[in-house]
Amino acid sequence: MSIRCPGHKCRDLQARANRSRGAVYLFHRMACEPVGPEVLARIRVRDVVLFRTMRVLFQALTGRRLNGDRRMLNTLAIGNYRSLLKLTVPLGSLNLITGPNGSGKSNLYRALRLLAETAQSGVVNALAREGGLQSTVWAGPETITRGMQTGAAPIQGGPRKNAVRLRLGFAGDDFGYAISLGLPKPSRSNFDLDPEIKNECIWAGPFHRPASALVERNGATIKVRSGKQWEVVGTNFNEFDSMFGQVADPNIMPVVFRLRETIRGWRFYDQFRTDRDAPAREPQLGTRTPVLHHDGRDLAAAIETIREIGNGPALDGAIGDAFPGASLGIGVAEDSRFTLAFRQHGLLRPLSGAELSDGTLRYLLWVAALLTPRPPSLMVLNEPENSLHPDLLPALARLIIQASARSQMWVVSHSNTLISELTLHPSCQLIPLQKELGQTRIVGQSLLDEPAWHWPD
Repeated sequence: MSIRCPGHKCRDLQARANRSRGAVYLFHRMACEPVGPEVLARIRVRDVVLFRTMRVLFQALTGRRLNGDRRMLNTLAIGNYRSLLKLTVPLGSLNLITGPNGSGKSNLYRALRLLAETAQSGVVNALAREGGLQSTVWAGPETITRGMQTGAAPIQGGPRKNAVRLRLGFAGDDFGYAISLGLPKPSRSNFDLDPEIKNECIWAGPFHRPASALVERNGATIKVRSGKQWEVVGTNFNEFDSMFGQVADPNIMPVVFRLRETIRGWRFYDQFRTDRDAPAREPQLGTRTPVLHHDGRDLAAAIETIREIGNGPALDGAIGDAFPGASLGIGVAEDSRFTLAFRQHGLLRPLSGAELSDGTLRYLLWVAALLTPRPPSLMVLNEPENSLHPDLLPALARLIIQASARSQMWVVSHSNTLISELTLHPSCQLIPLQKELGQTRIVGQSLLDEPAWHWPD
């Protein structure tokens, strides 16, 4: 089969590809045409694994997604972190984490944030802020026996069979990543309590298999797959820093670079300030702001950016949905400082940010975050219902559902109103948590319900 295509990227990719008919055909389709199930039907079964690997490489080399492809996490796995002894979470486009107080919602959220710190070279520092590895690992017995579960045996520990490891990982259809942290070997260093990165791995496909591994790290050694062989990149890397901070060269290690940039693009919102001295209430210098700051300080500029280069009608619709008859404008002073101008029916002048109630200001912050002109691959909202009147929650739910069409959404909530509104949407993945013997589990999840997952170490 001969492929003739004028696209230079297609030719470049073909030059890098395995020269089997299936691989060349797939590269052509990935670079130049939509990719769907009909493509896989035309190639041999043994080329499917190659397709997944090549798709990761295509995205890394070109910075493009496949036509119609949406990068999304399918699985989150956590081991030995606080109450999360062993948890494998299936994910969809809209994920809703619920459960009573103390069920582990915050621990699951913090584990995801900790995973995101790997791409910022801050995972060890983040653990230190939580009290160190010994304060964050599972505090119960290494194994919970059936007798402990039934009450026939006391809950007690024993000699450890395995080394203490804190494990975090995620996977999608195209790629996966896992990291394992443990205590260092005894030494005279004053940092001998700092955790070390024992293992890291990036693989192609929805779960790890030895044959699908692309990059592996064991201690200070990092190696990358080169054809059917492994090539050692180095043997003296810092064990306190993720490989994302040491070998993420876009030319030498494009897969590591691309995955690092993907993780860095995740957005977490849980620190919006609405107090009297909140920056969002004050005039601020305005520059184009496609991404709202995590504390909301650039709210006015973000709103104006949405109106100019984003979805202005959706912005007006979100304001009218929550406050019928109201509108939101931006005032610009001579010194280029932007201020909010919130108009409501019956008032003769607009209200500034300093005059808005905490609930109104917080809703406007969520509007700016969710209607961003630059949607991330993953957006995480921690208890977005805080400080909002219950009447605003249905409008907020509709905003979240709208945003889930552009970004994978992760919502932690204990509001019955918000939960009810979100679960009405067919794409909502409800993840109810509960605790059993101190261990966080997903309600009703059995071994057969868990996504496939294998730790590389």
